Amino acid sequence: MIVPRCHGAEANASDAEDAIEFFLIVQTIDHQPMPNRTHTAADPETHQVAAGTSTTVAGRVHDGRVVPVPSDVWCEWHRAPWTPSQTRATQDADVEDEGPIELYRASEMEAAAGAIAGQDAAAQPPRLPWTVRLQLFGLVAAAGAPMRRDGTVNRSLFNLLDRRARASARPDKSGVRSTDIDVDASRGLWARVFSPSIAKAPLPVLVYFHGGAFALLSAASSAYDAMCRRFCCDLRAVVVSVNYRLAPEHCCPAAYDDGVDVLRHLASAGLPGDVVSTPVDFSRCFLAGDSAGGNIAHHVARRWTESAAAAASPADSNHIRLAGVILVQPYFGGEERTEAEVKLDGKAPVVTIRGSDWAWRAFLPEGTDRDHPAAHVTDENAGLADSFPPVMVVIGGLDPLQDWQRRYADVLRRKGKAVRVVEFAEAIHTFFFFPVLPDSGRLVAEMKAFMDEN
Repeated sequence: MIVPRCHGAEANASDAEDAIEFFLIVQTIDHQPMPNRTHTAADPETHQVAAGTSTTVAGRVHDGRVVPVPSDVWCEWHRAPWTPSQTRATQDADVEDEGPIELYRASEMEAAAGAIAGQDAAAQPPRLPWTVRLQLFGLVAAAGAPMRRDGTVNRSLFNLLDRRARASARPDKSGVRSTDIDVDASRGLWARVFSPSIAKAPLPVLVYFHGGAFALLSAASSAYDAMCRRFCCDLRAVVVSVNYRLAPEHCCPAAYDDGVDVLRHLASAGLPGDVVSTPVDFSRCFLAGDSAGGNIAHHVARRWTESAAAAASPADSNHIRLAGVILVQPYFGGEERTEAEVKLDGKAPVVTIRGSDWAWRAFLPEGTDRDHPAAHVTDENAGLADSFPPVMVVIGGLDPLQDWQRRYADVLRRKGKAVRVVEFAEAIHTFFFFPVLPDSGRLVAEMKAFMDEN
């Protein structure tokens, strides 16, 4: 997850000058072109259609094109009496300089719509339930306020804003229990393990890396605690949610090192009975992550499969076999500005160019740019071993990172690796947080099918 800027937001009084501005996209989600809303030569009070009149819609000329007016602007404009082809200036100050609103024949609008549909459809965020918009607002505000202009994070402020859940050995209503385990207490590396209270057959292991721009959130953040519980229940898997070290205090490759060390810990210590009461199958170990966590999952898989750590040693009680990698809207990038990044910047929620640049500066080694191999996976630097596992890449049609994700999948294909690309045309970045969104359920179904096949 990459957090955008909000103009005028302040972390607190003492941090006002340092707090990075981030833009709350949530308020623009409902600004959609009118879907051929029709108006005719009608009574201005009743808007009843007069027989034999031509159908018209409200729009304005922009860049030589007839563009429908957003419904909220039209509603403000049409309050006064009107007649077909009459021009009225909008009363909305935000769009006052964009040109007059006029009524156009439906045939004219249909021709214009056909010409611009392919260009503009992807840039129009879908209508989201008000509960999702509210949660997005809170997520963006809580994540953006502590991000300072100098590339540091106000940890005290973020810890106040980040809602956290405690591990509970008592099964919840879905039968899932959770336990925290230390991997290396000296550097604060730990993981939260979620397991079903009852299982007849050995369960696969899903090692999960949370998102958060490499710099925010944790395995205890309530959103990730709830999501991993859901994965545990619906995927019928033991989920190991890794609490890796965060940037900028610990820049690249600290998170990658932590991921590999968690796998080593599982190989040597396993998951004892006081942590997991169900049988576990380490020969079906999957790595997964979203956004920045997806980036981490890829690099951990690459390191594990190309190093001697992938081979069992006499000290290992459990040989870890990576059966697959699931990358949900993984965070990759480069110095280039892709078409999706430019087109969706400031239109789609959560990810912005400015927020992404902040995250890469915080995470990448000092003195490097966004073409560093950690961010920019290419044919030349991918370095994939023969044992690199099959990968599922999940892409959202309203995610500014989508072009980078497709390029990543293309690299894997050219390297001869098995890749499954799953696209959700109307998915925003972090859609998986919201079970009310249909694509969230479809994601779990796709993950289950991928794990069953591997």
